[in-house]
Amino acid sequence: MKSGKENRVLLIVNPHSGLQKLRNHLLEIVDIYSKAGKELTVMTTQRGGDAARIARDYGGQFEKVVCSGGDGTFNETVSGLMELSERPLLGYIPAGTTNDFAVSMNLSTSLSKAAQQTISGEEKTIDIGRFNGRYFSYVASFGAFTGASYSTPQNIKNTIGHLAYLIEGVNDLSNIRPYHVRVETAEQTLEGDYLFGAVSNSTSLGGLLKLGKQYVDMNDGLFEVLLVKKPAKASELQKIISGLLTQQYDGKNVTLFSSNEVTFHMEETIPWSLDGEYEPGTKDVHIENIRDAIRIMV
Repeated sequence: MKSGKENRVLLIVNPHSGLQKLRNHLLEIVDIYSKAGKELTVMTTQRGGDAARIARDYGGQFEKVVCSGGDGTFNETVSGLMELSERPLLGYIPAGTTNDFAVSMNLSTSLSKAAQQTISGEEKTIDIGRFNGRYFSYVASFGAFTGASYSTPQNIKNTIGHLAYLIEGVNDLSNIRPYHVRVETAEQTLEGDYLFGAVSNSTSLGGLLKLGKQYVDMNDGLFEVLLVKKPAKASELQKIISGLLTQQYDGKNVTLFSSNEVTFHMEETIPWSLDGEYEPGTKDVHIENIRDAIRIMV
């Protein structure tokens, strides 16, 4: 560690995320760092991209960078830190609507306890994904319900929380259609008409789908790839939904496998979601796992 960084903490705050509950706890969180002997600098985000810029431009001056907001704020902070040759420790105080990453990492839902975890918790390393040239922390997905994560207005998320995603997802049902995709890994090639696809490193996807902990290791150098095919018969749709909810993957309509690298070839350009944030995508998408990329306090 370079001299001058010890005990210096940068706190990146998104004051607009989730239920905006962080505003009522900010002084308490500052006090927690002060009592721990930390020299705290607080910077707030005002618009998209700010967290990444702050982490990139200032993160190298600190022993630890802590972000507080939702999955999008965490994604941006990670993206900014990935641009640094020497990355500081990362901490996360989840204050968003779904907090998928926090659920996977067993981070406290109490803001004060989560803040304390960033000080006295255990240091772990986690893998980070790269989608063409863009980073993501826990999931890249396309197809059904993907749009709900980035198209739901922030004020609606703030008002009714996670229910907002469910409502937007139901509204999206009429627009669900399959995309013809060829999926290539070093181990296999799959091709078909898919309703949904996700490359993830998380036990929770949009708060809607769950992957058992037996499938997910966040620093094994592998992603879990989940693909849902369009059923040949409408009567099979209920079976597919049941399989997703009970984590029974039949390998025919619902496929789950692990890989450190995967390429998607699509007949058309379709939008993706990276950690809940919009990504326009291209016809050819290459996703790779960067193992042990970030050190985080949990």
